[in-house]
Amino acid sequence: MPADNGQFPFSTDSFWGNIFSRKSRSLDDITYTLSKSVLFASMNKAELQEFEKIIHRRTFKANEAVFWEGEPGVGMYIVKSGSVGIYNITPDHGKKEIAVLKSGEFFGELALLDDSPRSATCISKENSEIIGLFRPDLFGLLERKPRLGNKFLFQLATVIGERLREKNRELYAYKSKLDSTEIIV
Repeated sequence: MPADNGQFPFSTDSFWGNIFSRKSRSLDDITYTLSKSVLFASMNKAELQEFEKIIHRRTFKANEAVFWEGEPGVGMYIVKSGSVGIYNITPDHGKKEIAVLKSGEFFGELALLDDSPRSATCISKENSEIIGLFRPDLFGLLERKPRLGNKFLFQLATVIGERLREKNRELYAYKSKLDSTEIIV
């Protein structure tokens, strides 16, 4: 038997090495990605693991649409790796980029609250891994674990409220700027 150096006396490719090996890195990555999102930051590991059970993973190639404006909204997404662009596409003005979202950022969250059509188009800017949380899965979680589901919904409402306040400030600033601009006819 090898000398005791604080490590297991067997190789990591043996049967015992596999038993004691760390949990799959991909699962840890989902939990880590969730924990870095403001929507999940206050949750403990057990709570994150409940969400991990209902998270869907998908990879998108560069320039592949995640969803199109006008489609029914079914859920929200978090960029795990890569980046996505949010666009308004019109026949008159073409494709106008509204935002670029990178690892840890989320989008489409209003679809968790209602099934209104998407208000913008989302396209992967590079090869990206996106994780999704869909409305039916969230409703199932709300039935099974109402306290956890409500904790998430309260945080979602807080974030939406903050975003609305920020947009109101921007709107007020634009209105003030317009009001102070003298129009010459």
